Amino acid sequence: MDFQISEDSAPSEFISEEQRRQLVGRPPASGAWRVGDNLGDRKFSQVFSLPLESGETLNQAVLSYETWGELNATKSNAVLVLHALTGDSHTTGPSAPGHPTSGWWGGLIGPGLAIDTNKYFVVTPNVLGGCQGSTGPASLNPKGQEYGPNFPQLTIKDQALSFEVLAQQLDVSRWFSIIGGSMAGMHAMEMAINSPQSVERLAILAAPPFTTADQIALNTVQLEAIRSDANFAGGSYYDAKPGFGPHRGLALARRMALLNYRSPKELNDRFGRTWQSKVSPLTEAGKYAVESYLDFHGNKFVRRFDANSYVTLVNAMNSHDIGRGRDSVESALEEISCSTLVIGVDSDRLFPLSGQELIANSISGNLHGGQLHVIQSEYGHDGFLIELDAVGKLLEDFLS
Repeated sequence: MDFQISEDSAPSEFISEEQRRQLVGRPPASGAWRVGDNLGDRKFSQVFSLPLESGETLNQAVLSYETWGELNATKSNAVLVLHALTGDSHTTGPSAPGHPTSGWWGGLIGPGLAIDTNKYFVVTPNVLGGCQGSTGPASLNPKGQEYGPNFPQLTIKDQALSFEVLAQQLDVSRWFSIIGGSMAGMHAMEMAINSPQSVERLAILAAPPFTTADQIALNTVQLEAIRSDANFAGGSYYDAKPGFGPHRGLALARRMALLNYRSPKELNDRFGRTWQSKVSPLTEAGKYAVESYLDFHGNKFVRRFDANSYVTLVNAMNSHDIGRGRDSVESALEEISCSTLVIGVDSDRLFPLSGQELIANSISGNLHGGQLHVIQSEYGHDGFLIELDAVGKLLEDFLS
């Protein structure tokens, strides 16, 4: 059903009354995957401890992940595909018990596809701090209680380090390629800079070298929407009954984010000033179609995500600055010595092309095609998830 497709990877569309009926009922306090839920296709890392930039240590941590294809005898065909802010390890495959939505890049990963699982061993972990199996705020701490607001603050560097731990456990000393878009591109850059010998090819899609003041401002408003929900209760809401968790604040944050992910042209062309129903939006009972679209996806989102996790991951994105602790952004980018593909989306208003241009102009390794590749798309930032033909051709050529 359309309900089970991630809104990130599908064009904006009118919401039918049938779709709205599918969300009748009170949402849970948290949409996190919990121990005891259906495993789906998840695997889990060995338990590890991770020293954090904050000076704390996260103990007894695990990463959930999924794999496709087989690791060859020389362990030289492993491809790490990382996910964006609200993605998870389920990169490809249908929605099923344990997986609330179908894979967010299903058209690119599989036998004979751009990321060919007949050739490559593909790994996608759920990011540390996430809510779909990896240790995060909804996970139980060593005392058997949810971490909640006591979960340590993470940075992009911390999360990138956890992926290096996973690689060691999988006995992958060098990734054939690391591929990341949006937040995942931040992780991919950190890995290529911190451990250049661990990656042969790097693909960065719609990601910036650092988070700007404008982007931090947009993120901060979303976090305030969550924290201002009385049911957020300072992050201690896991015992709340369905309908009494922070779903209003989280849904509002998601609505705000969707406006950053899409372009004005797409929203204007798709919805215009159309009404959702025959009831005029000039009365309290009516809505514009674009309002209903945002409401639907906000309400859908709270059923598969966790408010504390959203706060944790957005704060990590705010920390992103590959120049931090290094001489400069440009000198940090010069440390990227592997073959690199850089892709931007012309209508991206969240992470505009200027960021990708800086990356493409500053790396020291071979720049695939000799230039930044710009995808023409009406879908804004989410174009890297939706424009599968254009992205697939670039990735296939790059990997081959």
